[in-house]
Amino acid sequence: MSHQPEQTSASRLQHFPITFFAMIMGMTGLTLVWEKSSHVFSTPPIIGHILLILTACLFLILALVYLLKIMLKTSAVLEEFNHPIKLSFFPAFSISMILLSVATLDVSKQLSFILWSCGSVIHLLLTVYVLNQWIHHPKFKVIHMTPAWFIPVVGNILVPIAGVEHGYTEISWFFFSIGIVYWIVLKTLVLNRMIFHDPIPQKLLPTMFILIAPPAVGFIAYMKLNGELDNFARVLFYTGMFLVILLLVQAPRFTRIQFFMSWWAYSFPLAAAAIAAQIMYSQVGQPFFYYLSLVLIALSSVIIVLLFFRTLLAVIRNEFCVPE
Repeated sequence: MSHQPEQTSASRLQHFPITFFAMIMGMTGLTLVWEKSSHVFSTPPIIGHILLILTACLFLILALVYLLKIMLKTSAVLEEFNHPIKLSFFPAFSISMILLSVATLDVSKQLSFILWSCGSVIHLLLTVYVLNQWIHHPKFKVIHMTPAWFIPVVGNILVPIAGVEHGYTEISWFFFSIGIVYWIVLKTLVLNRMIFHDPIPQKLLPTMFILIAPPAVGFIAYMKLNGELDNFARVLFYTGMFLVILLLVQAPRFTRIQFFMSWWAYSFPLAAAAIAAQIMYSQVGQPFFYYLSLVLIALSSVIIVLLFFRTLLAVIRNEFCVPE
């Protein structure tokens, strides 16, 4: 009788998905939205502090559980790492560290630097590995490509947001260059896949929202590097806003999708758009950007809170960590 729970726990650990770290990206994104709004709109800073504590605790829990999986279920980890789609979600771990480094800048510069440097190095290594796999491995086919492929390579675009604050401007330009150039390349490939090949499976359809993240985050990072609003910054900003419109008009299609962890793909891109809108408002001061910021703050907050509680419910119901 006592052996059965052990078997159940072992089975759940074996099927604990790397995609859980997309949840940390979304929660950290929401934290940064409210940290930014405390400066732009003078909202209570306590909201950002509470979200940061909650997100940091979640990150530690997920990291410890996945470390346990690495030690006890190594074959299952290797299976995920060699999967043509799941491979792209491993860099969500390093991106989570980079985002947490931004969120902790006002709390502890030293902690922020440790998170930033470790996250940046890990992400660069994963970028090189994934690109090598894409180029040389025969297992990747067009049907495997989704916007989630942005995560490993285009994720480099996040590094300057904290990197500039830590005084590493040239290193930040290095990472920004990787992210922005390969975003253009990968976006072309992803659009080709969506237009001329079989539709993206319903389970992965929410990853289309990841299309918003590169221009929105690119705008934030470029503003940090450049220090002022210029025409290239405007191109990045308005490209991101157009993608927000393009995907929001498809809302009925997304609401019919069964709940999967891929729903967290809605979260970080919308949070990035909300932060970008606040930066734009702080630069130009026009009423349109004021209301745009409020709408995107509200939208991203509602969606991420709903995702959090829906995920909590799924965990209680044992809907996750089961064989696919």
